[in-house]
Amino acid sequence: MVFITCLFFGFIIAASGSIVPSFLNLTVVKFSLKSGVKSALYLIGGYATVLFFQANIGAYLSNILMENSQYITIIQKIGTGILILLSINFFRLHYTIKKKVKKEEIDKSKAYLHGIGMSLLNTTAIPFYFTSISFLIGLDYFEYSFINSLFFSIGSTAGSFSLYALYATVANKIEHKLTYIATKMDFILGCLTGTIGIGNIVYMLFFN
Repeated sequence: MVFITCLFFGFIIAASGSIVPSFLNLTVVKFSLKSGVKSALYLIGGYATVLFFQANIGAYLSNILMENSQYITIIQKIGTGILILLSINFFRLHYTIKKKVKKEEIDKSKAYLHGIGMSLLNTTAIPFYFTSISFLIGLDYFEYSFINSLFFSIGSTAGSFSLYALYATVANKIEHKLTYIATKMDFILGCLTGTIGIGNIVYMLFFN
């Protein structure tokens, strides 16, 4: 039954993370409209391949943190730096998204490799899984092991693939809405990550 629990949590967490508009699901929508659903699925397959390993890395790092509390301060500093950088990047995306980017046709045979390349650029995936799994470990819902991590990764891969496939399938109906939400989402994410980052800095300076 443990493997079912790991599959379930992996699926739910990944699916929840994939709902939020990002450059990955926006690309799925545009690619589906331009090259068709079948080609978009190859693109998503590339995403899923990288995501499988990112989930594994996130699980491994969370286990190290929970077993070695002395690393918490170091990771907190690194995480704060990443949050500030992410905040800057989200604000950059918000204020440059109005610029029209010329669309490039992507050959169907290259869709899978294109998906791998774009997924590797998704720097938020590992911190997302790291945080989520650490939370599950803290609640005693997840115990790290190679097998548990494997099933969690399989579940997370299936969850993300399902959500991205849904985006590809209903692309015609959600393209404009998703693009509009994304322009606002970048600003919101910039504010949230910036606020958390600044909060961490204040905590480390005055309360540590």
